[in-house]
Amino acid sequence: MTTSPELTSESSTPEAADTVQALPSATLGGDNKRSIEQITLLLFITVPFLALVAAVPLAWGWGVSWLDLGLLTAMYFIGCHGITIGFHRYFTHGSFKAKRPLRIGLAIMGSLAVEGPLVRWVADHRKHHKFSDADGDPHSPWRFGETVPALMKGLWWAHIGWMFDEEQTPQHKYAPDLIKDPAIRAISRQFVLWTVVSLAIPPLVGGLVTMSWWGAFTAFFWGSLVRVALLHHVTWSINSICHAVGKRPFKSRDRSGNVWWLAVLSCGESWHNLHHADPTSARHGVLRGQVDSSARLIRWFEQLGWAYDVRWPARSRIDARRRDAGADAA
Repeated sequence: MTTSPELTSESSTPEAADTVQALPSATLGGDNKRSIEQITLLLFITVPFLALVAAVPLAWGWGVSWLDLGLLTAMYFIGCHGITIGFHRYFTHGSFKAKRPLRIGLAIMGSLAVEGPLVRWVADHRKHHKFSDADGDPHSPWRFGETVPALMKGLWWAHIGWMFDEEQTPQHKYAPDLIKDPAIRAISRQFVLWTVVSLAIPPLVGGLVTMSWWGAFTAFFWGSLVRVALLHHVTWSINSICHAVGKRPFKSRDRSGNVWWLAVLSCGESWHNLHHADPTSARHGVLRGQVDSSARLIRWFEQLGWAYDVRWPARSRIDARRRDAGADAA
């Protein structure tokens, strides 16, 4: 398989730090989080989650429509695939190369997921792979030990707590390739704008279709707040749950596992064991019956000529990473 000089994770190695002086200034969401950013982060975590808790009584008989559910589903999977295909498999790991319009489109789609600026997201994830489940990993659930109380504390840390850590991943060290791209740097800096766009689309559509403020409100509740909360917690579950439980049929140097019941909602990301065994693979669900919608879309992009040099896993490569029979227990 060929490597992608513009996108490979090799750019995240310590040697890349030598180029810091030659790079532009950091993007929005730099190496230090200000107090206002901490407060904003807290609001974006708690408010959508409280909306999700309130969803059941609100929906009972009158507070939800097929339009609301349609907007929730559409916006969810646009943002989810923007993260899984764009932020993760493309920008972080270079699983394929993309024509310029697709590259820009994936950056915007991922930003609509409201999971932070693109450059910061990629830097954090590259650091995670460098130190996975070891000292230096930003969000390992095994950070505090292996006892039950330590794991409970670690799961909370891996799921949410790590995002409030004052120590941030140096973006110039782990994502210099993205900072060098003016368009990608601009999209990362415009994270607040894309957040507003993401939250505004559902109520705008809901209000125009129903021609009512109530239609706009329910669309905002389901298509914006509930959708963001659900997508956040599914994404965070890959950091926490998929590094604590799950089958491990492939050899990796960490505790990444496959969690089948998250596969559809995570767009194939919860086949996490193969991903850590072969990080640049464009397909994570490589075994029979493993649903991976992200890989399917990458295949379509390839057939359309939008993506090329896709790193599809060869059978020999998969077999070489298999554990001995019986070693895939949770």
